[in-house]
Amino acid sequence: MQHRFSASRVVAVLGPTNTGKTHLAIDRMLGHASGMIGFPLRLLARENYDRICKLKGAGSVALVTGEERIMPPGARWFVCTVEAMPLDRRVEFLAVDEIQLCADWERGHIFTERLLHARGLSETMFLGAETMKPLIQRLIPDIEITTRPRFSSLTYAGPKKLSRLPRRSAIVAFSATDVYALAEQVRRTRGGCAVVLGALSPRARNAQVDLYQSGEVDYMVATDAIGMGLNMDLEHVAFARISKFDGQSPRRLTAPEMAQIAGRAGRYMRDGSFGTLPEVGALDADLIEAIETHRFDPIETLQWRTAKLDFRSLEGLLRSLDAPPPHPALKRKRDAEDHLTLQAMAKLPEVRETATNPKALRLLWDICQIPDFRKTMAEAHVRLLQQIYSHLSARGGRLPNEWVKGQIIRLDRTDGDIDQLSTRIAYIRTWTYISHRPEWLRDAGEWQDRTRAIEDRLSDALHEKLTQRFVDRRGAFLIKRLDGQEALLAGVTAEGSVVVEGHPVGRLDGFLFTPDETAEGLEAKRLLTAARRSLSLEIQRRAALLNAAADEDISLTPDGTLLWHHPPAAPAPLARLAPGPRWGQPALDLLPSDLLDGEPRARVLERLQRWVRAHLATALGPLDTLRSADLSGAARGLAFELAEAGGTLARAAVTIAVEKLTKADRSALGRLGVRLGTETIYLDALLKPPAISLKALLHSIADGQRVPTPAPAGPAGPRNPGLPDAWYERLGFVVLGPRIVRADLVERLAQAVREKAAQGPFAADESLSRLAFCKPTEVPAVLAALGYRGRPAPEADDAADLRFTRRRRRPQRAPERSSQGAARPDSPFAKLREMVPIP
Repeated sequence: MQHRFSASRVVAVLGPTNTGKTHLAIDRMLGHASGMIGFPLRLLARENYDRICKLKGAGSVALVTGEERIMPPGARWFVCTVEAMPLDRRVEFLAVDEIQLCADWERGHIFTERLLHARGLSETMFLGAETMKPLIQRLIPDIEITTRPRFSSLTYAGPKKLSRLPRRSAIVAFSATDVYALAEQVRRTRGGCAVVLGALSPRARNAQVDLYQSGEVDYMVATDAIGMGLNMDLEHVAFARISKFDGQSPRRLTAPEMAQIAGRAGRYMRDGSFGTLPEVGALDADLIEAIETHRFDPIETLQWRTAKLDFRSLEGLLRSLDAPPPHPALKRKRDAEDHLTLQAMAKLPEVRETATNPKALRLLWDICQIPDFRKTMAEAHVRLLQQIYSHLSARGGRLPNEWVKGQIIRLDRTDGDIDQLSTRIAYIRTWTYISHRPEWLRDAGEWQDRTRAIEDRLSDALHEKLTQRFVDRRGAFLIKRLDGQEALLAGVTAEGSVVVEGHPVGRLDGFLFTPDETAEGLEAKRLLTAARRSLSLEIQRRAALLNAAADEDISLTPDGTLLWHHPPAAPAPLARLAPGPRWGQPALDLLPSDLLDGEPRARVLERLQRWVRAHLATALGPLDTLRSADLSGAARGLAFELAEAGGTLARAAVTIAVEKLTKADRSALGRLGVRLGTETIYLDALLKPPAISLKALLHSIADGQRVPTPAPAGPAGPRNPGLPDAWYERLGFVVLGPRIVRADLVERLAQAVREKAAQGPFAADESLSRLAFCKPTEVPAVLAALGYRGRPAPEADDAADLRFTRRRRRPQRAPERSSQGAARPDSPFAKLREMVPIP
């Protein structure tokens, strides 16, 4: 086999990752007057270009990739992708990184070509894995081989759950679907991650790597794209899969491939570890030993394709691409993308008609090498290349500006989801590549700037979308801080928002912390933990403020909730009334709060209980006064019954007790606010709307109602058939047929009816409907409830024209008591107690 060897020194520096091979090569290159180094990724080329520019100045360094060319006139050192190395330019030093990619099915033939034929005038250096050593020695007998040990150790850590992975970990999968699914899990459990896929544009990938390197997130989910020279602060690599689709079929990763990826863990002198997720299971002992000791079976064959192409005819060009390899260690590359594209183009009649001379065939071959970054649109890519060939092979030989503009203008959009942005980036990268063929375009520099600007905008939008979807900045930050023991800086805004270390985490209303409404599951728990850690002093401060607050700063809502009007925030709910020993003595339940416990909780509860006692004493004070009043026997008994009933009794139930009252008793009761009516006995002060509403609330709570039954809205109204009569009587209302009327107004109505009855049979006129707050048609039922009997008027033709007279009532006997002092079940007082149950 003939090689174009120069007399230069040829060196291979071999070893695992983290051995300083790339650093050595750059250092050697800069020691020469000129040099060129080829990297396997545009990303690596750009990273090292920036590094060398800082050392030597941008005017001395060129960057040459398929999609980017920076060529200062005085450039001495060239940083390139392997495919784009300008080998027609002679340099003193030449190096190729990751030379083991000679065995790669997709790109190996390019690396093999560089291994066999790319040379520097003074020194040539190949960098890569030690598995290349036997083949390199066979193909280049006079090569000098140096092996370098890894600076740090790499240790197997076994399977670990995603939630148990240490910080600064990378999780590796081999499809975008798997990567996105894993990234979503990491966001939920660990606050977020960076995402690195080979399909990302270099700018988007750099931004994601920077997101991880800056420490904003501690995790990365990636494909094997991280295995090629990306120097990151990784401590652990976890394999979520150990098989991949290699372009032809699914297959298991080889030991060297796993080592290349795992070797990203640990940099320079810091050790690293590798392992799997539980779904993969434990790795075989032999595989673990191979990765830890960096001992692998040597590579046996390299991919190869001839560089001597026949451009005399289309058939000759196709035949030359099928030329057999000149050495048994070389394997002919099959189904290369450019070769398959040429085969597809050769079937098109318009191509066959024009590709008839060496110039046209060279143009056709150059066009077939335009990359299809989409990878899934072979037919569309061939159609695009056919159009490009038609324009370039026509007279003038340039792509029309308007046609190019039409192709790229539709890509200049940053809306859409991750997949849509990724697709547009793939399209624009193809046009970025085309724009760097200045002989194909008018104003090539302008198109380079334009396509690069579009790619940058799309890449920034994609990075933002990835970050929005897979990074919870607040969660990631809090996880780091919560793992430590240092105090968190927190504050509560005037609106009640809780901010921890600059991140809003929720609201604090009184003592109730509500996590941010967008948080759920583990994220909500983290926010609660952060609030508990950071708000303890604020809770103690608020407990002290409440303890010293005036009664006017606390109020009771119609549903039994106690509010604290703590300025400047909105009223905050603190507790709810609960069933107590009796209806007028409710218990108090503090609202659940994960922050309020211990001594502050006891202080808050005691302060609210004081307020409830004071509030009830003010609102229902006449009842307590009635109970404790110095009255005679008959008056004392009536007062007790009235107080227990809540301030209102049916006169019919206590007629005998009332008849026993002396004039002095009546005067004493009158001074206490007791009104002795013909229909009811009532405390005037407890018929005011606030007292009625409070009694409705307290009775609802005593009855165990989850939602209190509201008090009637006015002094009278329609009766709700769903509520028992006793409910209205507790509140001070009398049920009169279809209506309910407050006790004091019932007495006014009864007085008016008595006056009419004293003059003989009377009609249900409009004046009575006004007094009863009802429709005229409802007056007969109201009068019947008051004990009046209606009969048709003798002179009336209409049977509905009634005349009412008073029905006599039988006097009631005194209630009979059982031996224990309680009213007998069949006594009138027992019936009263059914109507007004006393806890």
